[in-house]
Amino acid sequence: MTAVHENPTILATEAAETVRVEPVAGHIGADISGVDLRETLTDAQVEAITSALHTYKVLFFRDQHIGHAEQIAFSRRFGAVTPSHPYDTDAPTDFPEILAVDSRLYEERFGVRKVSYTNHWHTDVSPLINPPAASILRAEIAPVRGGDTRWTNLAAAYENLPESLRGFLDGLRAEHRFGGRKPAWSDDSDYAKKVATAPLVTEHPVVRVHPVTGERALFVNPGFTTHIVGLSPSQSDALLALLFDEISNPAYTVSFRWRAGSIAFWDNRATAHLAPSDVDHLDVTRVLYRTTLEGDIPVGVDGRPSTSISGKQFTGA
Repeated sequence: MTAVHENPTILATEAAETVRVEPVAGHIGADISGVDLRETLTDAQVEAITSALHTYKVLFFRDQHIGHAEQIAFSRRFGAVTPSHPYDTDAPTDFPEILAVDSRLYEERFGVRKVSYTNHWHTDVSPLINPPAASILRAEIAPVRGGDTRWTNLAAAYENLPESLRGFLDGLRAEHRFGGRKPAWSDDSDYAKKVATAPLVTEHPVVRVHPVTGERALFVNPGFTTHIVGLSPSQSDALLALLFDEISNPAYTVSFRWRAGSIAFWDNRATAHLAPSDVDHLDVTRVLYRTTLEGDIPVGVDGRPSTSISGKQFTGA
């Protein structure tokens, strides 16, 4: 079962390098303190944060008032940083790694007024053959009420299924398509044209093996998974409905209230997350900036890697 610790943990070798890790929910999430992201992290700090990430799946930092350059530098301590997004053409010129999650841009991009890109549970850009290993999201402007993001632990969701169902799922594969079954944008928007010109479609294992921890995790999500390969449409829809219900079980989730200077760092290989929909009707501005770490090609329990239907690997420097 997923490791859970009741008390705050100190992970460091010297007082000056202390990283304080305080779990915040039963299956997922930890608050991180004792680090200043304006400064270059030591190797000991990187090791401690990496260990906490693999244990708790999503880490939360407060009062880290940094800019794009510092965010990119922090991200690079944990892996290769990719360009902002396969379909992003609005990244800052001097910082092509930065994706703006900006409520002021969505109506222009998608033809629909929204506070966030999608309001479905999703794993970032899972239609890639190598979805990001991790994502780092920093808040610059946050609503004074609402606008929380939620994460779910996909390893815990898998572990708590009946053994017979786990055995059945271990051999299945599913299609992930950018836009999913119901795209978040209007058909005549510029974004729809970008996706149609260069679609991203991959067949992934329904259960992937984490390349570091060895954990098995469900690897389907309502945002991008369209169907289970080899099942009839009705069978696929029924099984996906069961799995989507399981990964959204509140028992496996954690919610985070954003403030300016807040940062969330999550393991994209073992989580899905849900952007807020509670403030779409309010006149609010929400601005966050995301960086992503280059991922590996998922491998199933049977040892078979994912297969690309359309689209190339997305790599960083």
